[in-house]
Amino acid sequence: MTYAGITFDMALLNDVIQIFILYLVFYWVLRAAKGSRFGQVLTGGGMLFAALIAFTYLFHFDVLSRIVKGLLLYFALSSVVIFQPEIRRILATIGSLLFQDRNRYMNFHGRITPELLTTYICKLAQRKMGALLAIERGISLSGYEISGVMLDAIISAELLLSIFKEPMPLHDGGVVIRHGRLSSAHCLFPVSVRTELSESGMRHRAAVGLSEETDALVVVVSEETGRVSVAYNGRLIRYPDVEENSQAALLRWIRKAMPRQKTIYERLGDWFNQRREKTARLFGRSHKAVPAAEESAAAKEGTSK
Repeated sequence: MTYAGITFDMALLNDVIQIFILYLVFYWVLRAAKGSRFGQVLTGGGMLFAALIAFTYLFHFDVLSRIVKGLLLYFALSSVVIFQPEIRRILATIGSLLFQDRNRYMNFHGRITPELLTTYICKLAQRKMGALLAIERGISLSGYEISGVMLDAIISAELLLSIFKEPMPLHDGGVVIRHGRLSSAHCLFPVSVRTELSESGMRHRAAVGLSEETDALVVVVSEETGRVSVAYNGRLIRYPDVEENSQAALLRWIRKAMPRQKTIYERLGDWFNQRREKTARLFGRSHKAVPAAEESAAAKEGTSK
């Protein structure tokens, strides 16, 4: 095919497009599985099989090549069974990216800010009140909130204290936070079966289990020690106390899970501030350049004399 004097090979172009599509598929799968056991096993297994196939192809080991290809098929089938929760979470993440808008949190209309939510969680930790809070992100938690009591309430310190105080009827289970509001309480979350969590309580295991199934950020307050833990992407991060460092780390997590959308006035203010800073930098450079030019001119005049 010739266009404007340039010859295109359609077969080569077709191969390039297919390679690009495969690259995008593998990239999004690895990105969705990043940090999980499935992602680590997929990366390690892929590198191992790629090295074995390259080795057998380089030295023309036909028998070993057929064995490696057969093992690759069994590995793909077994991974679907072994890593079923991780694969389900990856597919749910892809579906949420395609068909669901990401939550945006504002400072008004009864929606809580990350700073206030962090303060309320620290109050629960100081009183050693066991709590379990799940912040919905891309994947919907509606399948879990129907197992509890629907509230759709404005979050406040008094509300959280009354929910998680024993022997109140809603203190068991977890709460779901959607769009900055308390959507449901007394919810049942899936429990993780990992062996390293055998010594942890049911709240921590439920937090990890929910983070394995969804992309939610789950915050746990220990009833015995008052320590705050964060579960995300199948990992449990424990913080020793509620000091400033731990509060700052918790605030960063919550801000990541609750991205705040700026109002039109704040956007205009940021734009004007950027323009003002840019103008100030330009004028600063020009003011610095004028004395330098004068000094160089004076130096030249002195040398000529």
